Amino acid sequence: MNRTGLSRRDALTLIGATSALPFLPGFATKAVAEITLGAKTITTVSDGNLMLPLDFVFPDAPQDELTALLEAAGLRTDMLEPDCNVTVLKDGDRVVLFDVGSGPNFMPSAGKILDNIDAAGIAPEDVTDVVFTHAHPDHIWGLLDDFDEFVFADANYYINQVEWDFWRADDTLDKMPEARKSFVVGAQNRLEALEDVIQFFNWGDEVLPGLEAIDTRGHTPGHTSFAIHHGSDSVTVIGDAATSAIISFAHPEWPSGSDQDTEQGIATRTKLLDRLAQEQSRFVGFHLPGGGIGHVEKDGAGYRYVADA
Repeated sequence: MNRTGLSRRDALTLIGATSALPFLPGFATKAVAEITLGAKTITTVSDGNLMLPLDFVFPDAPQDELTALLEAAGLRTDMLEPDCNVTVLKDGDRVVLFDVGSGPNFMPSAGKILDNIDAAGIAPEDVTDVVFTHAHPDHIWGLLDDFDEFVFADANYYINQVEWDFWRADDTLDKMPEARKSFVVGAQNRLEALEDVIQFFNWGDEVLPGLEAIDTRGHTPGHTSFAIHHGSDSVTVIGDAATSAIISFAHPEWPSGSDQDTEQGIATRTKLLDRLAQEQSRFVGFHLPGGGIGHVEKDGAGYRYVADA
């Protein structure tokens, strides 16, 4: 087991035979999407992408229908390769980062934020605030550099109290399935580093001016989305409440293997997509394509993700 808690066996479990697959070094080497909200600017910066075996992500979905959906979209049917979009909010003197990416020790195709963040016009020392949606590896393992120092050294840090309490509990490691134990070790390592500087919030709180914490539990116990408000308009950073632009939207009722509480994840996802569709409001998804900024439309019994041009 290395410092991050990700053993070689854990890595192979998660990414399968990805070492035999070609990696394209030119993938997403820039800030990939940007929108404005009043005087605020919301930019997504690529942290690369994940490579996840399909049977890890959707083990309990109807496999024939699942395969047909992916084939129709021109996607692989054995492996999902979701983008990783770190959201940057510029609001006056504030530069707010939503999550910090995975760092170099999770997957070779991810952990690219420091290669790309300058495309958003910022440097690590410009970041004033880091707000976590949850503590999965691809969202929090990028907190520390190789010397166990904060990558964003001048930032204030915020996390949901429920999320913190879950990962920090003494019995979380014992209760976690074997394939996810490295998630716990890695989260506890990062949260321990944050212990003296972290600030807590609860769902419904205004974490920062104009930034509301929204309850989207299920993916993890304290998973939080954030509504960035400007007058009557808003943009919602949804984290991992919906992780596939095809499957999460067409069939939000299908259980996701990445959700810790699958039934709660289904309820949360369905409620969130229904609200976003009714309001026609823009949102940012961490694992959605093209920078992850778009909106959702009702499509029969399900929904359709529409990327903003």
